[in-house]
Amino acid sequence: MHTLRPLSVATLAKVFNRCFRRLKSTDGRPSAPLGSRILTNSDDIFKHNMWDHVQWTEEDKEKARQKAKENSLVQIPFPERGKFVSDACHYWDTFYEVHRNKFFKDRTWLFSEFPELLPLNAESQGVEGRDPHAERLTLSVLERKPEARLEGRTNTETHRDSPLKTDKAFRGEAAAYRILEVGCGVGNSVIPIVKNIREKSAFLYCCDFSPCAIQLLKDHPDYDESVCHAFVHDLCDEEAAFPFPPHSLDVILAVFVLSSINPERTLLSAIRMQGVVNRLSKHLKHGGMFLFRDYGRYDFTQLRFKTGRCLSDNFYTRGDGTCVYFFTKEEVHNLFSNAGLTEVQNVEDRRLQVNRKKKVAIHRVWMQSKYRKSPAPS
Repeated sequence: MHTLRPLSVATLAKVFNRCFRRLKSTDGRPSAPLGSRILTNSDDIFKHNMWDHVQWTEEDKEKARQKAKENSLVQIPFPERGKFVSDACHYWDTFYEVHRNKFFKDRTWLFSEFPELLPLNAESQGVEGRDPHAERLTLSVLERKPEARLEGRTNTETHRDSPLKTDKAFRGEAAAYRILEVGCGVGNSVIPIVKNIREKSAFLYCCDFSPCAIQLLKDHPDYDESVCHAFVHDLCDEEAAFPFPPHSLDVILAVFVLSSINPERTLLSAIRMQGVVNRLSKHLKHGGMFLFRDYGRYDFTQLRFKTGRCLSDNFYTRGDGTCVYFFTKEEVHNLFSNAGLTEVQNVEDRRLQVNRKKKVAIHRVWMQSKYRKSPAPS
């Protein structure tokens, strides 16, 4: 449970300074400040379901470290770990067969946190699910600094690659703006994006290694093949080809997907997760953006695991066989910088989630990051 502590004036000032710095996005699209509901009085804790930019006490940090240490003392024997890697597709396919499209909610928050998902000229057209506060911030910054419209444009405008040279036609090649979501599941990100890219010369690719999930997505009444192509793909399969050529994507979106990949080295001494990011990055255009959101170290989800569910350090398997890893800020940075990408944003999103009925508050920790592929040489 959270140790109640109101923020001091100095701490509050630091929080708002971080928020202000995040508004200075190099895209001409200010980053949303990851929420603006700040708990300043401990008596108010049960007035809302979620509080943003939560500062941990030293006691909070130590309790989290001890809890993670305790639930990872007993690890699953090495001979048994292999099935969680080799049978990962089976476990996730079974998950979707059981839960169908009822488990996760649509991510309507995507456009306030990741406005890069839309072409620049589509931003102010009343995007569904956009945070009105974030929209006002966007317009405010651009009004104060008009040159940001030129400085921050994506590769489709100021950093446009040369026309794609490929002997093979591919779906979506006529679009001026191409997006790929990996690990799309049943479409909780896909459907909100599809609804907002129609008639904007944009195209969305989305993949998952669960055939069941892809079929459920295609059966969704809002799935639109004219602007979207869903396909089955295993990111860890080095030989699996994408239905588009290298250097063809403006944006790659990975939301709670890389954490399901085994972070340990394989027998070939290549890190699976790093290999996935490396291969994906090759398909970004120069100036293209990789958007990432996933679990952070000591999130409540990690701390509630029972002893005996740990596969390796900070990597666990759930009761249904699916797996999850919990990242640190440094690990995320190394993951993307080693793939040749440049940091735009890399933050720990620390929040306090409140159950007002049970009078319980728990710490949530997520990683949110944006990394850009360097513009092409002049």
